[in-house]
Amino acid sequence: MDLEFIKRETLKDKPKDETKLGFGRIFTDYMLMMKRDNTRGWFYAAIEPFGDLSLSPAALVLHYAQEVFEGLKAYRGGGGRILLFRPWENMKRMALSAARLSMQPFDSDFLLNSIYELVKREKDWIPAAPGTSLYIRPTYIGIDPFVGVAAAEEYLLYVILSPVGAYYPRGLEPVDIFVENNYVRTVRGGTGTTKAGANYAISLLAGEEAHQKGFSQVLWLDGVEKTYIEEVGSMNIFFKIDGEIITPALQGSILPGVTRDSIIRIARDKGMPVSEKRISIYEIEEAQADGKLEEVFGSGTAAVVSPVGKLVWGDKTIVVGDGGMGQVTRMLYDTITGIQYGRIEDPYGWTYELK
Repeated sequence: MDLEFIKRETLKDKPKDETKLGFGRIFTDYMLMMKRDNTRGWFYAAIEPFGDLSLSPAALVLHYAQEVFEGLKAYRGGGGRILLFRPWENMKRMALSAARLSMQPFDSDFLLNSIYELVKREKDWIPAAPGTSLYIRPTYIGIDPFVGVAAAEEYLLYVILSPVGAYYPRGLEPVDIFVENNYVRTVRGGTGTTKAGANYAISLLAGEEAHQKGFSQVLWLDGVEKTYIEEVGSMNIFFKIDGEIITPALQGSILPGVTRDSIIRIARDKGMPVSEKRISIYEIEEAQADGKLEEVFGSGTAAVVSPVGKLVWGDKTIVVGDGGMGQVTRMLYDTITGIQYGRIEDPYGWTYELK
């Protein structure tokens, strides 16, 4: 299958003030579109003008949520360099997500190379202001016009691009997180390990209720005992307790974050003890009471690293350290963003430079 290019007649005006980009509301001139059915296989791939999709009201994705997606970024480094951070890991995870939702496989190498071509064509959309980047959103959906519970035979796989500012406009200020006791997000054997849109829909009500109470995010506990910590709404979570960095183990209900994996690698290489294990909210409460809860932070593609100032669990408030951002949190943020933007050496081979 060859990658076609369909030219747009007129181009959009690019944002003049990169400090006001926001997140996920502005889109570039072009998108990548791929199509598949069971008769022809993958039969169409093109970089075409960004525009609305045409779907049947009976499209399977609208009724049974057969949809997965990914999120990654392109960064403008010094000297005009264009860098992507571990994009092959996003392709691997998207393939696993698709398999879990019984979606037909796609060629990850072809998709990734097509994304490279799309970003090259849209390189002038990559912002240069500090903390900005070009967000890349691959999305894979089943589109059969059939109201019946079955795996799709027809698919669209498309990629859109969005110039974005910092995910948290206030920057690296510690956020307050609400520990969810009522709702659950997923259980082992479910779809918690996938980046499926339905997972995020399930989390919306709890998120809205937390926002009404003044919290930035929800911390999810396990779906069975409602005791063991899993992840924050859009991030994995880390705790620094008595010098040790602890993050919940991947046991079938937690998204395996690319940034999460990067943090573990960096921290261990710097000689820090890191554990992936089950940890309960009671242990966090006890560590805080003993003066051992030193830092808490979330990690994800959008926010990179987000410090946590306090956790509110029922009628209990767990203040982290002195409520400010810890030294390890700052070091990890500086290291990862330094690699992403090419400001510091990449000893891991994580960055890919577009030529």
